Amino acid sequence: MQRRDALVLSLGALVTAALVVSGIDPYDRLTWWMEVLPAMLALVIIGATHRRFPLTELVLVLIALHALILILGGAYSYARVPLGFWLQDAFGFERNPYDRIGHLAQGFIPAMIARELLIRLKVLARGGAWLFFVVCSICLAISALYELIEWQAAVIMGQGATEFLGTQGDPWDTQADMALALIGSILAQWLLARWHDRQLQALSA
Repeated sequence: MQRRDALVLSLGALVTAALVVSGIDPYDRLTWWMEVLPAMLALVIIGATHRRFPLTELVLVLIALHALILILGGAYSYARVPLGFWLQDAFGFERNPYDRIGHLAQGFIPAMIARELLIRLKVLARGGAWLFFVVCSICLAISALYELIEWQAAVIMGQGATEFLGTQGDPWDTQADMALALIGSILAQWLLARWHDRQLQALSA
């Protein structure tokens, strides 16, 4: 428990520091708020619940990583993140691909959170095909909900939502984003399920 408390404190401090730095002079203040709000909520929720419902170390690290991805995107706007421009130049992409990384993470990381909750709350058994399917479905639903939020932001804000949407002129951006989230959820379960299972066993021991 002491080790997990130290990890929660360290990751919380890292994410908080990133939030503070990113909020000093973001490219667009409204976009920053909209992008970093999930990271802020994660900080509050984990801070309030980590003693009575501690998460595995793997999931804690993944949540912090996702928060940092969101914060970086909020600071620059996804279409202007320097890392994305570097990848664009290095691999000859037609557009800044940072938002694609974000949407892949939107499936990859929530997949492990959903998997942990479904197993620990005894909704589904570990290792079953239904668990794999339901986790993928949850991640796809989260991605679709996010796209609906982007749609409403565009309707309400008009041109002011351009930085938040980050479509970069791609008419199929919404479909690509959801596909990447689905791919991320599949990859996460294929790559991390056994590691996650070992940590779940250690947590319940």
